[in-house]
Amino acid sequence: MKYGYARVSTEAQDLQTQIERLEAAGCARIYAEKRSGADANRPQLKQLLGRLRAGDVVLATVTDRIARDPLDLLDILRRIDRAGAGVRLLDEPFIDTTSELSDLVLFIVGWAAKWQRRRILENTAAGRARAKARGVKFGRKPKLSAEQRTKALALVAGGASYASVASVFGVSSSTVSRLKYLTALDNSTR
Repeated sequence: MKYGYARVSTEAQDLQTQIERLEAAGCARIYAEKRSGADANRPQLKQLLGRLRAGDVVLATVTDRIARDPLDLLDILRRIDRAGAGVRLLDEPFIDTTSELSDLVLFIVGWAAKWQRRRILENTAAGRARAKARGVKFGRKPKLSAEQRTKALALVAGGASYASVASVFGVSSSTVSRLKYLTALDNSTR
């Protein structure tokens, strides 16, 4: 069975041209939606993927109608492949998992996804390093200020229980019990 998938990103955009082309290509059923391609949880796409059986073919006009992100595209192609179905793109005939070159197509798409993921990780790491150099602190804001931590540690050192110190500052006992470790860690990073 040939299924079509048509997608545009906004309500203001028109699906008609894609639908007409998919009908002309022989699609028996067309799943269409107006959702961002960055959203991998699209209802019509999920229905289509759930309906696929061995020998079925999914047609779309171009890659970015199926997914904008190479990692999402690879995931969708794998799901289609696991169902025993294939994908063909009308405007990108080199993306055809129904041909003998399907393994090569999946390899190339997988390589592109891996390459993009590596770039994202590198850019994120570089951004974090620049932010740290500017003094940006990551993670949750501490529950106790530096002054409160010092007072809490003094109370614990004076024999007060974690629970009693916690109730004074309105935090949990585990927050107080971690203070020695966090203070030591703080001092070692200066």
